[in-house]
Amino acid sequence: MKKYFLYSLFLCFILSCEENVKFNNPSFQGVKDNVFWRAVTATATISSGGVLTINAYTRNEQAVLKTSSASVNTYTLGTNNINTATFITTEPTEIITFATSTGKGDGQISITEYDTTNKTISGTFRFNAINTAINPTTGTTLNFQEGVFYKIPITP
Repeated sequence: MKKYFLYSLFLCFILSCEENVKFNNPSFQGVKDNVFWRAVTATATISSGGVLTINAYTRNEQAVLKTSSASVNTYTLGTNNINTATFITTEPTEIITFATSTGKGDGQISITEYDTTNKTISGTFRFNAINTAINPTTGTTLNFQEGVFYKIPITP
């Protein structure tokens, strides 16, 4: 009798296990000035000229990545005004903007997957953006490392 009881107890134990898996899909995240940063929502658009724009938002911050194309490739930042990274913080009294452009800042955006069927885009990024506002209290540069965007939906 004990044997059947142990088997039934073991069976109940095995059947009661479950997996609580939470997917982070879509996702836009990275390390901003050595602190983990994750967007609450992110979207992407492709203009009629082919320029890809990815917008990621938190309550009072916005990250914007732009590339000349949505093609799988690595795009260098700081060499032109087409491939850029911008980070905007809305403070209670002012808006602070950090950006890359020709000769300002550096970094790269790598598109690793452009899914035309499901209309999503994935890749990695890193950048050093320059403070475009003349505000000495916010620092001169903003550093983003280990950035990842995964299956961001492309809206028409």
